Amino acid sequence: MSKFSKKKNTGIPKINTSSLPDIIFMLLFFFMVSTTMRETEVQVAVKVPEATEVRKLEQKSLVSYIYIGRPSKALEGIYGSEPMIQLNDKLVNVEGIPAESVLDFVLFERENLPEIDKSKMIISLRVDSNIPMGKVDDVKQALRRAKALIINYSARKDYRNKGR
Repeated sequence: MSKFSKKKNTGIPKINTSSLPDIIFMLLFFFMVSTTMRETEVQVAVKVPEATEVRKLEQKSLVSYIYIGRPSKALEGIYGSEPMIQLNDKLVNVEGIPAESVLDFVLFERENLPEIDKSKMIISLRVDSNIPMGKVDDVKQALRRAKALIINYSARKDYRNKGR
């Protein structure tokens, strides 16, 4: 008999998982820092119109959104079915738009921008395709009085007319 016995081959060695929690927390921290949360919940139903010439905005941090549409199904019992404007989380009736509401919205959004970008602020109108243009023109006039002169209309690309 031999004094020393041979070790039996145990197969595949175990994987070292001691650095796994560090990697997971590093990924978690990265996604927490790089993700932006939705700032406002859309309370009006908006189906943006289609357009053939669509351009993407370069600096989304300069964009503030105004939604114009009919109230969502959950809010229809409270506000009715007439078109409404959503300024952040506040709903305003399109008829006789209070200029001070739009002015307050523009001033609040402008204050959140860095000093260098305040003159470059863009107001993006997300308007339901079934809203009359006269109502949109009323909103544009209120924005003009609030000195928000760079206005963008949100639309989605019309792929049906691509070859024409």
